[in-house]
Amino acid sequence: MSDPVQNRSRRQALKFLAGVPVMLPLGTVASTSLLAACGGDDDDPVAPPPTQEPAKFVSASFTATPAPSLANAAAMATTTVNSTLNVTLSDGSTHAYKLAYQPFFITGDMLPDGKGGRILAGGYVDINNQPIIDRSKPGQERQFFSDSPDGTSLLTLENANVSGVKGKAVFVVVQFEYNSRDQAGASTYGQLPSPIAVLTLDQDPATGKLTLVKYHNVDMSKVHGLWITCGASLSPWNTHLSSEEYEPDAFSIAGNAQFKAFSKNTYGSETAANPYNYGHLPEITVNPDGTGTAKKHFCLGRISHELIQVMPDNRTVLMGDDYTNGGLFMFVADREKDLSAGTLYVAKYTEKLTDTSTAKISWIKLGHATSKEIEDLVNVQKIQPTDIMESLTADPGDDSYTLAHLDGKPAWLKLKPGMEKAAAFLETHRYANLKGGSMAFTKMEGTTVNIKDKVAYSALANIQDSMVEGSASWLASRNVAFPKTIKAGGILQHALGGGQRDSEGGAINSEWVPTQSHLMLKGEDIAADALGNTANPENIASPDNLKFSETLRTLFIGEDSGNHVNNFLWAYNVDKKTLVRILSCPAGAESTGLHAVDEAHGWTYIMSNFQHPGDWSSLHAKVQGTLDPLIRANYKDRFGAAVGYLTADPTSVKLQG
Repeated sequence: MSDPVQNRSRRQALKFLAGVPVMLPLGTVASTSLLAACGGDDDDPVAPPPTQEPAKFVSASFTATPAPSLANAAAMATTTVNSTLNVTLSDGSTHAYKLAYQPFFITGDMLPDGKGGRILAGGYVDINNQPIIDRSKPGQERQFFSDSPDGTSLLTLENANVSGVKGKAVFVVVQFEYNSRDQAGASTYGQLPSPIAVLTLDQDPATGKLTLVKYHNVDMSKVHGLWITCGASLSPWNTHLSSEEYEPDAFSIAGNAQFKAFSKNTYGSETAANPYNYGHLPEITVNPDGTGTAKKHFCLGRISHELIQVMPDNRTVLMGDDYTNGGLFMFVADREKDLSAGTLYVAKYTEKLTDTSTAKISWIKLGHATSKEIEDLVNVQKIQPTDIMESLTADPGDDSYTLAHLDGKPAWLKLKPGMEKAAAFLETHRYANLKGGSMAFTKMEGTTVNIKDKVAYSALANIQDSMVEGSASWLASRNVAFPKTIKAGGILQHALGGGQRDSEGGAINSEWVPTQSHLMLKGEDIAADALGNTANPENIASPDNLKFSETLRTLFIGEDSGNHVNNFLWAYNVDKKTLVRILSCPAGAESTGLHAVDEAHGWTYIMSNFQHPGDWSSLHAKVQGTLDPLIRANYKDRFGAAVGYLTADPTSVKLQG
C-alpha cells in the first residue's frame, strides 16, 4: 500500500490542475500527517500531529506543442494543445499535467442571459442596444455577430451574487474587436460598434472547472459606443481596461466610408458620430450581479491603444501604439486607482535603438487634463480639427511647419495658438511629432510588466517601415534605426525606475518609468517553407498579446502573424530564457484574449481566444484547399471564433502516487 501521508500531500498538490483549469493555487501546498492512535482508553489525550513545513511551489516549465502539419490537417483546422506543465515543489516532488483547450463558447452560439432567455454570443447592438441586422442575403437576415473576440479579463468579487452559481462566482470580461464580413462576403471591418460582454462562470471549488451560467452585454450608450476594441488588461483595482484601436483621422473624416458606416450602424445616421469620441480608453467595472458598467477616459491620449499596463503603483500607465509612426506613451494619474485625470508623456530616445543596442529614454510632457474637460471640448464646445492645427499633405515650403509621418505618410503640421491641450489629447500623434517624440515604431502592440525584475515588455508585431534606417517614413532624429526589416517582429524590454524628470524639468511622480529599452526577443524571417511559413515556425512571429505570470516567471506571447500559417501561443521563461510553443490556433486565426491569472479562489488560469479562423491570404496558398472545408465545418462557415482557456486533461491527473 502507498504512503497515505504522501498521497494526501499529492492530493493537495493536484489542486493545481485537478482535471480542469491550469495550473496551481498560489501560496503553499499543505503536507499533512495522519493522526496516529497511541493506545489507552477513550479519555486518553490524542497526540497532536507532527508539524511539517508546507511544500511550496518552486518552479514550472512547459513542454512544447509541435507545430501542426498537413499530415494531420484536422489539427491545423482547430485549436491544438499537446503540451505538459511540469511543476516542482520545495519537497522535491514533481508533477506533470497534460494541457488541453476548453472554449466557453463559439461566437454565434445562443447563451443564457441570466433571466431565463438566450442571447447571441458576440452579437452587435446599436447605441440603443437594439440588434444590428445583416441584410446582405435577402431571406437570411440575422443579427451580426463577431468572428474576432479579443481582450479578456478574469476577475473575482467578494460580494458576488448571481443566480445559478452553485460553487464560486468568477467573472470574465471579453470584448469583440470587429466583424470581418457580412453573409454576402463584403468586408465589414470597423463598421460596427464593438460589444463587450461580462460572463458569469460557476467555479467548482473541488476542481476549479469553470461553467458559463450568464452572458451580459454591457450598455455602451453613455460612452458613444466603442470603436475597434483590441487588446485589454486587468487593472490592479479589478476593472477591465479596454482599448480603441486605429483612431479615425478627424482631418479626413468626410471621405472615410468606414467611419460613415460605423456611424450609420451605431446611430442610424452617417454623420451622427464624432471621430473625436473614439481612440480613447474604455474601462469596464463588473457588478456583483454579473452585469457591467462602462466609462471612457479621454485623457490618456487619442492613439491606437492596444493592451495597456498599469504599474503596481496604481497610477503609472504604459501604453504601446499599434500604428505606423507610433510612439511609446506613458500616463501618470493624479490619484491611485483613478484614470480620470493625469499627465500624458511620450518617449524620446536619447540614444540609438537598434536590434543590438540598449537605448536610454527621456520623457516629453504632452500635457495634463481631466477626462471631463477633454470630453467637453468634443461634445460641448464641438471643437474641430482645423481649430487645433493645420495638417497638410503637401510640403508648403514654409519652415514654420514641422515634417511628420502619420501612418507612414508625410504630413506638415502647425499648431494654432492656445491649442496645446486640445492637440495633446485629441491629436496626440500629431502633437507628439511636434514636440519631438520618437514617433518611429511600427505596430507596437501589447505591453505587460514583470514586477519582481522591475521591467516591462512591449510587442513589436513588425520591425519595418518607420523603424528601419533609410525607409520612406524614417527620420534619423527619432533615434530608432534598425538596420533591416524583420517582418516577424520582436519584443522590447524596458528597464523601469524612479527619479526621472520630464522635458520641462518637472519631476515625474512615479517609480515605474521606463528608462531604457533593448530588443529581448527577435523573430526570424525565412524563405517560404513547405507549408508556406515565411517566418521560422520554431520562433515567435509578429507578437501581439503579452501577459506575464509572476508566479510562473513566464511571459506568455500570442501572435498576430501574416508569417505563420498557424499562429501560436508561446511561453517564455525569463529566468531560463527558454521559448516553448504551448498552443496552435486554427490556420488563418490570430491568438487573442490572453490573460495569465495567478490566482482566482486559489486557482490559476490562462485565458486564450482566437479570431477570424480561415482568414486566407497568399501565405495559405499551399493549405487553403485542404483546410477551408474543415474550418468552415468547425467554426460556423468561418463566421465563428472561440472564447476559452487552457485546462489540464482530466485523464492525465492521478490522485495516487
